[in-house]
Amino acid sequence: MQSMDYGLTEEQKNLARMAREFAERYIKPVRAELDRESRYPREIIQKMGEQGFFELFVPPEYGGQGLSVLNVCLVMEHLSIVDGGTAISYGVTGLGAIPLILFGNEDQKRRYLPPLARGEYQAAFALTEPWAGSDASNIKTTAVKKGDRYILNGQKKFITNGGEAQFYIVIAATQPDRGVRGLSAFIVEKDFPGFRVGRAEDKMGIRASVQREIFFDDVEVPEENLLGREGQGFKVAMMTLDRSRPIVGAQALGIAQGAFEEAVKYAKQREQFGSPIISFQAIQFMLADMAIQIEAARALVYSVAQFIDSGAKNISKAAAMAKTFASDVAMRVTTDAVQVFGGYGYMREFPVEKYMRDAKITQIYEGTNQIQRLVIARALMREF
Repeated sequence: MQSMDYGLTEEQKNLARMAREFAERYIKPVRAELDRESRYPREIIQKMGEQGFFELFVPPEYGGQGLSVLNVCLVMEHLSIVDGGTAISYGVTGLGAIPLILFGNEDQKRRYLPPLARGEYQAAFALTEPWAGSDASNIKTTAVKKGDRYILNGQKKFITNGGEAQFYIVIAATQPDRGVRGLSAFIVEKDFPGFRVGRAEDKMGIRASVQREIFFDDVEVPEENLLGREGQGFKVAMMTLDRSRPIVGAQALGIAQGAFEEAVKYAKQREQFGSPIISFQAIQFMLADMAIQIEAARALVYSVAQFIDSGAKNISKAAAMAKTFASDVAMRVTTDAVQVFGGYGYMREFPVEKYMRDAKITQIYEGTNQIQRLVIARALMREF
């Protein structure tokens, strides 16, 4: 599908093309296998590192190309056109890099960002717990200061890249009685004694990514691994999510685009009553609506990414809008793509059922769309 130009530079257009070509060459031949086996694409992630994809998360002074939310969105979109699971396995390392860039001191950045840029380190972001998803004030994981160390105890749930990442940004309570004001952020390495991971979750979609529980049993974290100051953990989390939500929007956009392309190709090939089904007005209207929704989502995701890259301060509402709209579009478009395929769309030998399964999670993680609407509504109440 030919989309509008959106004022992208030649470098950005080439970046999008490179991501799509990479996905077609390396991911598409194995995506069904990765999905069926629920297997983390370790070799593909390594090849992404070799080709410089992880440099997009890191400023030039630490070996990267400079964090641009729009550039990351372009890559996420075009990887997700082929496979949203592999795309998020890549993208969540950026979720671990953002807090370091925003709140890390020079020593922390020098230690963790260069190997991340080279693809040698994967990262993860550990906020969600069995008792605390949307409600961050209910975090039970604790960090108790003892001398020059913090002792972490607790567990996290649904952590993407759990067990694969070399380091984790962990949000824990240093002052549990203060709610969100008592949260702090820590850099926890996977080989710290007492850190362990649980089994991989058996998921409906994005099965090429891995989500695990992680556990902290008296994990000793050096005080130099405190990210920012004590009590800043909630701020670290929210400012990170404000920048990552449009990236999830881009993932959703790519999933919708991939399903749409499959639906158009199928509608041109499938004949009923002596004609390709794309000649029937009912199918034409469905495809037209899908195209409208995708282009509207793309316009919003790109413009919000550019807004964030401009250095704007109040970005929460816009970020929530991009994530919510694009993920809702992905669910509608993929459902309609299955409908275009009819009975074949329900079968695993055709790719659209996978797109539909992959789309659903984009309405849930990085904050459910119901939470996003609360963020938007509260911003509106302050503005008017």
